[in-house]
Amino acid sequence: MSATKLLSLFAGLLCIAANLACGNENEPSLARIQQMLVGKRLVDLTHPFAPGIPRWPGFPDEKRETIYGYEKGQGTMGEGFFTEMYTHVGQWGTHIDPPAHFHKGLRTVDQIELKEMILPLVVIDVHEETANNADYTLTLERLKEWEAAHGPIPNGAFVAMRTDWSKRWPDAAAMDNKSQDGIAHYPGWGKEALKYLYEERKITASGHETTDTDPGMAASKDDFSMERYVLGTNHYQIELLTNLDQVPESGAIVVVSFPKPKGGSGFPARVFAILPD
Repeated sequence: MSATKLLSLFAGLLCIAANLACGNENEPSLARIQQMLVGKRLVDLTHPFAPGIPRWPGFPDEKRETIYGYEKGQGTMGEGFFTEMYTHVGQWGTHIDPPAHFHKGLRTVDQIELKEMILPLVVIDVHEETANNADYTLTLERLKEWEAAHGPIPNGAFVAMRTDWSKRWPDAAAMDNKSQDGIAHYPGWGKEALKYLYEERKITASGHETTDTDPGMAASKDDFSMERYVLGTNHYQIELLTNLDQVPESGAIVVVSFPKPKGGSGFPARVFAILPD
C-alpha cells in the first residue's frame, strides 16, 4: 500500500470522527482503519532518552529523582507507586525544534497543527556519502537524483536525511567526531537543498540523525544558518532521529508526536513510520 493510500486511511478516520458526510458508503469504520494501520510494519524513529545521552554541548545533562517509590524509603516524597521528576532542556533526545526556537514571534510547540504530524515520509539516503566524507552536506543535485528515481517529492512531506550517524549513539564523542583542533565533523544540510524543499516542493518538515541541522564544522563555530533558515520558514524540524535504515526511501508515512507545553521552545518527541506493504 502506497503512502497516498495510507494517508487516505487517516483522512477517512478524521472524516468519520468528525461525523462528516464522506460521500462514500463503503468508507471503512474507525475500527477497521485502526486494524489496517496497526497491521502494517511500524518502525520507531526515536531514541530513548536518559542522563548522559549525546546533546548539544551548551546544554546541561538531564537529572532524575524518584519522588515516590514502590516501597518505603525509595522516594523522597512518599511511597506506594513509582513517580520520577525529570529535569532536562526542551531539546533533549529525539526532539522537535519549533520555529520559535530561533525566531521570536514565530510558532511555539503548542502551535504546531495536528495535520502537520501525519505526513508522507521521504528518506534521502546519503549514508554511503557520509561514510566517505564526515563533512558531507546534502546538495540540490542529490535531491534531483532522488526525484529521478522516485518522482517529485510530495507537497507537505516530511523529508529525513539518512546518514546512519545514529548508529554512533549513545557515544557522544563518536557523534561529535572532533578532530584534534576541537572541530566537530558530522554531516548536515546544504542551503540550496533546503530552499528547494521548503520553497519549491513546499514540504512541511525535515529531520536528521545528528545533533544539528548544520554540519559539524559550522556548528563548532556557532554557525547555525541552516537551522535558522529552516525554522525561519515557520516550519518545524526533528533532530536525533534513528532507524532510518529500516524505512524505504519513499512510500511510508511518518507520525510525529510530542507533548504540548504552552509557549514551548522545544520538547522530546516520539516519531514512528508506518511502512507500505
